[in-house]
Amino acid sequence: MASKGSVDVQRCSFCFRDQGQVRRLIAGPDGAYICDECVALCQEVLAEDGIEAGASSPTPRWRLLTPREIRAQLDEYVVGQTRAKKVLSVAVYNHYKRIARPAAAAATPLMVSGPAHTGVADVANGKVSDDVELDKSNILLIGPTGCGKTLLARTLARVLDVPFTIADATGLTEAGYVGEDVENILVQLLQAADWDVERAAVGIIYVDEIDKIARKSGDNPSITRDVSGEGVQQGLLKIIEGTVANVPPQGGRKHPDQQFVKLDTRNILFICGGAFSGLEEIIGQRVGLKGRVGFNTTSDVPVTKDAQTSLLLQQLISDDLLKYGMIPEFVGRLPISVSIDPLDEDALVAVLTEPKNAIVKQYARLFDLDQVELVFTPEALRAAARDAQKLKTGARGLRTIIERVLLDVMYEVPSHPEVVKCIVNAECITQNAPPLLLSVDGQALAWGEFLSLKSA
Repeated sequence: MASKGSVDVQRCSFCFRDQGQVRRLIAGPDGAYICDECVALCQEVLAEDGIEAGASSPTPRWRLLTPREIRAQLDEYVVGQTRAKKVLSVAVYNHYKRIARPAAAAATPLMVSGPAHTGVADVANGKVSDDVELDKSNILLIGPTGCGKTLLARTLARVLDVPFTIADATGLTEAGYVGEDVENILVQLLQAADWDVERAAVGIIYVDEIDKIARKSGDNPSITRDVSGEGVQQGLLKIIEGTVANVPPQGGRKHPDQQFVKLDTRNILFICGGAFSGLEEIIGQRVGLKGRVGFNTTSDVPVTKDAQTSLLLQQLISDDLLKYGMIPEFVGRLPISVSIDPLDEDALVAVLTEPKNAIVKQYARLFDLDQVELVFTPEALRAAARDAQKLKTGARGLRTIIERVLLDVMYEVPSHPEVVKCIVNAECITQNAPPLLLSVDGQALAWGEFLSLKSA
């Protein structure tokens, strides 16, 4: 710092007073300075705007969209599942609207007192008091593998711009056994939020394979401990319902002396998903369809097994989950349940081509980076969809099929700039025939001739 009276006197870049006229002059980058009086003036301006000095930017912690807007965003990535999208859009909107209400109302318990508030009368008159406490409604997704359960949850988190993590229930064990603690789910959410506790507290956790922790012995529980079943359900109860959990950042058992992070789970949305194989049989017995699988309820016209399963899962009630092996306390904390329909051939073709991240669009983009146009014939798309149905893996099987067909081409094309177009037809899918390759002049290249070409 130059002394007072020197030729090169530092001045505040805002009010132009020198160091002798202020108590403190703070240096900034590129020769800029600010004095203590200008800092105080900035604090006053921020206080007038209702922003405390040092506080973070008043940007929202999520994007609150209407149910129609959420549904429109889901349509861009997920094919079909009309009913599931509507249920999820309403549930997620209500969940984050509940968090966004005034803090004073959120902290006030439900109270009905005095003649002015008679509860039922207020509701009948169209008046609802602000002191009503809104409960959290977690979601249970039921459907076969590859039908879009994880994609729906992941897309919701992307649309709302909130931290998101996927946990596998099969790796969880109850306390005292070798395996992952239930609290490790919260560690993953904190990592997804870059350890921002405030953002993590409004995140979404998707617990996959939730049906694998069903009570293995059904209505006759064994006297021995069920390491991966009922005990895990008991462990999940508190964090799903809402509690202030002590989260070990480095894991629960290997570092007992670590400092815990407190995370309030009351505003974390839990979405649990599972295939629940065999659940349709339990529902069928309850509704009186035992022995009639493959026929509808009004006539003897055959319907597909997937369609029958979908119709049965839409009639799911809590008692069916209890018979499957879920404990009552756990089922009660997942009040919203929705069945995800199996994907038929038409839906699988749409998965290949329609979403923003459609598989065909992804591979077309990869080929485009090498200046090669990738084309799938309609017959090829149908053949891929039929093969995926045979694999019984839903949409997951589509990428496996397309990758197998294009592997050799993707290996050779970068070394052969003569190729400008690649056409995949049905024979490529059904008979493992090589795709049709076209040169710059539009001539078809035989596969052997293509391999013999020399790069320019």
